[in-house]
Amino acid sequence: MGGGRRSRTAGTGGGTAGTGGGTAGTGGGTARTGGGTARTDRRAARTGGRAVTAPVSFLLAPVGCLLTATPGLLIGRVQPILPLLAIGPLMAATFLSARRTFLVCCWTVLLALAAGLGASPHVTAGFAVRWAGLLLGCVCSVYAAWQRGRLRGRLAEAREVARITQEAILRPLSRTLSGTHVSTRYHCASRESSVGGDLYDVAVTPYGLRVLVGDARGHGLDALRTAADTVTAFRELAYTAPDLTTIARALDARLSPHLAPEDFVTAVLVEFGPGEVRLVNCGHPAPLRSGQRLELLEPRVPALPLGLHPDPRQYRVRLQPGDRLLLYTDGLTDSRAPDGTPFALLAESALALSEPMPDAALHALYEGLLAHTGGPPTDDLALVLCQPTGVTAPVRV
Repeated sequence: MGGGRRSRTAGTGGGTAGTGGGTAGTGGGTARTGGGTARTDRRAARTGGRAVTAPVSFLLAPVGCLLTATPGLLIGRVQPILPLLAIGPLMAATFLSARRTFLVCCWTVLLALAAGLGASPHVTAGFAVRWAGLLLGCVCSVYAAWQRGRLRGRLAEAREVARITQEAILRPLSRTLSGTHVSTRYHCASRESSVGGDLYDVAVTPYGLRVLVGDARGHGLDALRTAADTVTAFRELAYTAPDLTTIARALDARLSPHLAPEDFVTAVLVEFGPGEVRLVNCGHPAPLRSGQRLELLEPRVPALPLGLHPDPRQYRVRLQPGDRLLLYTDGLTDSRAPDGTPFALLAESALALSEPMPDAALHALYEGLLAHTGGPPTDDLALVLCQPTGVTAPVRV
């Protein structure tokens, strides 16, 4: 959710306080359904770039040393050349592994020794001092390369732990839970994270299947922390709270003390019952029901987002066989084409949700969004499609 686009007064007028998002999120971000191919592509691109840089550096460093030492080998001008030979080990330490850096250093030291002996068959005290300085620089270069490799390994491990932790917060879903098939799709606008300020979660409770979709205002670690806190609180409350309004009030009470004055979380809570769905909307974009007709399920009484002490009201909507319920964040509705044209939510959703399989429907909707924006969304996006499993395919709109 855009950090400077909303204030704490958001949501007082229309029932939908737009939030938008991104973790230090969520340009080309992370589109995830199940595994997250976009993350894999970016990781492969970064790895490929390093794979190209390393061999080039491995060739350039010794060749540069050879060119630097050539005047000393052929002409005997050693004194001004020895300091320049240290460039090769420094280049190697910057781009190569410790083992390859060691090989470059050996090459450099031998070149320096050959250049010195070519200038004079006797080793002078001045040359010995300069050569020893070069040797010390090579030792430092090897150590620096080893230290850089060790730190890179630790960073890779930390990133993997962060990735697993983030996916534990937002679990990719495509399964039937308590008589309702739930499919999810998530896009994070951040290159460095797989989770942003947008959030979702589901819980199979004694009261029925409960679903949460929300959007934490802001960017970066603060938005990610707020999203994680919201999901954690929902998981604790969903199984014991008797109704959705109780959950909404409890979420607000838990989040408010930890939110900055300008922060809030828009959220929609959904509970599926026999032939109906019960909803509580706290300043979030209205869910979309698809079936014999397509309509936005707006609340009769708008409520403020969580963190602004809302007065949530529950409302009920009857579900017909074949109906689907699409929950989303404003990363979908706020998307713009390069010329500024807004995303046509109803038209695009009607086309995408006509796909027989829920996963295919979300994929079609996301592809339609990419085609409209001309690239990955610049805002976080969470999509959750719920379909009671009474029938296997929806009625086409």
